Amino acid sequence: MIVLDLCCDNEHLFEAWFADAAAFAHQKARGLVECPVCGSIRIERRPSAPYVNRSRTSPAKPAVDPAMIGAALRLAASRAEDVGERFPAEARRIHYGESDERSIRGRASGDELGELLKEGILVLPVPEEPDLQ
Repeated sequence: MIVLDLCCDNEHLFEAWFADAAAFAHQKARGLVECPVCGSIRIERRPSAPYVNRSRTSPAKPAVDPAMIGAALRLAASRAEDVGERFPAEARRIHYGESDERSIRGRASGDELGELLKEGILVLPVPEEPDLQ
């Protein structure tokens, strides 16, 4: 897994996880990489520096406020289609081109998420929020 620094055409900076650089390129080409702030799919990769821990006693502070990341994830989830318990099956259908590409959200067990990841289907667990129901 790699973390990439990305930027949309509206200059919103964010990070995203991918299996590798090829997975990012493939998902971007299919319009699956979306800005969590504005929803734009015009995404570019930005240069990133490796994490360097300069002290064994005090790790560097994160560059992005974790609360901001949580808010961005909730916004992206609120814009996704809720497929409920059908999430694992629908994620597979989208991945294998059997269903229209779109953002979805729903429920899956830890085992189901593990199986999706083994198949190369990248999913991101987002805690449920009452306003997303």
